[in-house]
Amino acid sequence: MKRLALAAFATASLIAGSANATLYVVDALANSSSGGTGVSTISLTLGDLFNVSVDADDLWNAGALPRWSNADGLIANRTAVAGDDSGQPAGTHIGEPFPLWTQDGFTAPYGALIGRLNGQYMVLGTSFSGAAWQTGTLQLLYWDSNNGDNTEHITASITRPGDVPEPAVWGLMIAGFGLTGAMLRRRRAALA
Repeated sequence: MKRLALAAFATASLIAGSANATLYVVDALANSSSGGTGVSTISLTLGDLFNVSVDADDLWNAGALPRWSNADGLIANRTAVAGDDSGQPAGTHIGEPFPLWTQDGFTAPYGALIGRLNGQYMVLGTSFSGAAWQTGTLQLLYWDSNNGDNTEHITASITRPGDVPEPAVWGLMIAGFGLTGAMLRRRRAALA
């Protein structure tokens, strides 16, 4: 059992070192495309690769029921589950498809996570992996027409391929390699 735990720790250490993730809280009210300000995140140059991910169960709201969605927006029916952000009893109808919203010449689902670079928008949703469409600081927005009744927030994780791991992550990686090596030495000694 100890060997399994050591192997799991070593694997987790290696995975943690693969990229640095920076977390950003995007509030449906304060960071709305209509009346709020975007959350400023990372600086990008046209063509830079980056990834944005949001837990598909992380919810925010565009007002009265049924307007709860994840970062993909109001594109599907959604029912409450125990302990979700809506606070509604499990099984309650909390979200449904809404018409698309157009603002500044850009059309996207209500309640979607949107990225803005140098005035140009892109739907990011719960999972985006691609290249910067402009040069500038990436801003994250909640897409809607009226921020007055919005509630809750989502947490977006942004990574850039090739980012150098922080010193603490290097420490975890080295410790993982050391533990893996020690485990292999003990295994060989036990077999001899």
